[in-house]
Amino acid sequence: MDNAKPTPSLEQQPVTVLWGVGQERAALLARLGIQSVEDLLLHCPRRYEDRRHTVPIRTLQEGQTALVHGRILAHGVKKFKRGTKSIYELILDDGTGRLYCRWWNMPFLEKVFHVGDQLIVYGTVRYLRPATMDHPETEILEDGDEAGAHFERITPIYPLTEGLTQRWLRGLIWRTLQQTSGRIEDRHLILVQAGFMPRAEAVRALHFPAELEEAERARHRLAMEELLEWQLKLQKRRWTLQQRARALPCSGDNNRLIKPFLSRLHFKLTQAQTRVLREIRQDMGGECPMRRLLQGDVGSGKTVVAACTALMALESGFDVAFMAPTTILAEQHHQTFRQWLEPLGVPVSFHISGRQAEGSPGAAPQLAIGTHALITQDFSLPRLGLVIIDEQHKFGVAQREALVRKGRYPHLLIMTATPIPRTLALTLYGDLDVSILDERPPGRGQIHTYVRTPDKAPQVWEFVRKQLEEGRQAYVVYPRLEEGDSDNGLKALQDEFENVQRRLAPWRVDLIHGRMPAAEREHVMAGFRANRIQALLATSVIEVGVDVPNATIMVVENAERFGLAQLHQLRGRIGRGAHTSHCILLAGAKSAEAIERLKILAHHQDGFAIAEADLNLRGPGELCGQAQSGLPPFRFADLCKDLALVQKARELARAQIEAASMRH
Repeated sequence: MDNAKPTPSLEQQPVTVLWGVGQERAALLARLGIQSVEDLLLHCPRRYEDRRHTVPIRTLQEGQTALVHGRILAHGVKKFKRGTKSIYELILDDGTGRLYCRWWNMPFLEKVFHVGDQLIVYGTVRYLRPATMDHPETEILEDGDEAGAHFERITPIYPLTEGLTQRWLRGLIWRTLQQTSGRIEDRHLILVQAGFMPRAEAVRALHFPAELEEAERARHRLAMEELLEWQLKLQKRRWTLQQRARALPCSGDNNRLIKPFLSRLHFKLTQAQTRVLREIRQDMGGECPMRRLLQGDVGSGKTVVAACTALMALESGFDVAFMAPTTILAEQHHQTFRQWLEPLGVPVSFHISGRQAEGSPGAAPQLAIGTHALITQDFSLPRLGLVIIDEQHKFGVAQREALVRKGRYPHLLIMTATPIPRTLALTLYGDLDVSILDERPPGRGQIHTYVRTPDKAPQVWEFVRKQLEEGRQAYVVYPRLEEGDSDNGLKALQDEFENVQRRLAPWRVDLIHGRMPAAEREHVMAGFRANRIQALLATSVIEVGVDVPNATIMVVENAERFGLAQLHQLRGRIGRGAHTSHCILLAGAKSAEAIERLKILAHHQDGFAIAEADLNLRGPGELCGQAQSGLPPFRFADLCKDLALVQKARELARAQIEAASMRH
């Protein structure tokens, strides 16, 4: 009987099992996220250098980075008269000329090199008379464990941390690949069947490719593995729901509430709204609970769609929970839904932390609106049939699930006014169906966007004054609430308040921010809606949901400090009435790059085009919030470039889940 213990996987083996890696170097590798042998093998080069071709010394040019092969003619250490400083120098000859290589304060190298050694050096030529390189990389041509790792090939250049060198890390990965080549197994044979290179070949080609194109194919293979594993997780969640859950019938009761609701509106639904509601009604009448993401650009009419969806559940006799990320947004939804639904006899309750709930539960189905208070133990709805979450990217995945668990497989509608590029939507929400509102309701005014530098500020404020004289209202948005030690010239709301009051006198100016007590915020917003306040200074707390049709001016100070998608959201607070609106982006930075980035907003009204640009500029973690989205930190997948891989991963995951389900 064989009692031998199975060999631990590469994931289970710490890097300290490798020769030359003690506790001290293991701690340095951990800074790079390398703790296991698997981590080491998946440490992705940040770039490659083509070191395949040597250059004759006679043809070298000043400033050229080159690979040179020659024989050591002479070497030695030169010491300075004063102090302990020294230069070690060797002379290399390749038959066409001589190259001087120098290292400062490294006298021990005299014992490393010997006259007659065949040597390869790689570095930048500092001078030509004589040809000189300072601190080049070197390799003595002799057989050894690392022969061929550093030169005469396409050479990987890795992200490093202080205390590690390229040569040491490259050599460690080279040796580890030799030792583990037979242990790198394919986790997903479906990828090989789909035409991607085997995993072992991809790991080898990632570090030491024969051609740069092979390195990119290796990255594709390893990116597909990451994306497939993520999609399998999402598709398994979806499949489990379909198998276990039995939906509550919430498709409505002959439009008993929806018809009178729509007849009271002063506008007709757009074709996009009608199409999305048809998709939602079909979901909510099916056997499996709805799991749908509703994407819509700023002002596309998501709130009306949410109201109609809620009425379907209410008509069917079920309660509805509607969760918003901020108190300001929840308060606005509460006011809007009370105006819309209470005349129809629908109770609307309001729940925020630190305040007693408004509206008491009764026998009739109700709509409960609130913030995170809805996921506390104190809150419950006995007949919860529908959960609506606004601005999903502001919540964590766990918070979404916590509210869903308040009922027995309720339907779920997730809404976002932040248009999510298709790559990101497929990756983040692979377990959801997606509906898009791609049409703005009629009767909305145009928004003109301008980018201005600080020297144009006087003209900007004069323009704001003229708009206030015409009866309009204005927002002024700041990147921070108050000054700090590292402001870097940023303007802060509280410090600018008196300046703006002076500039806009006699018009009434007030401010609003997230640290104010809820009652005070409500009082300020009520004054702004009633036009008792003409200019409102704010932080990005007004980013979503605030709806004051008479507000047609927005000035954003230090606009370069906001992401493009966030600025588009802020801009969406204006243009909600019939009047033409103006958004002025004051750039504190004078860099041409910052100005050009902001000009994307001046040229685009389409939130999806802006979101694509923001994704390319800042990456998915910045756009959605890495922790909030639940998006894993991909090593290889680039959501800005890998749309085709994301779509392929989703197809393969669905096929694998379906095949597995048929076997059971």
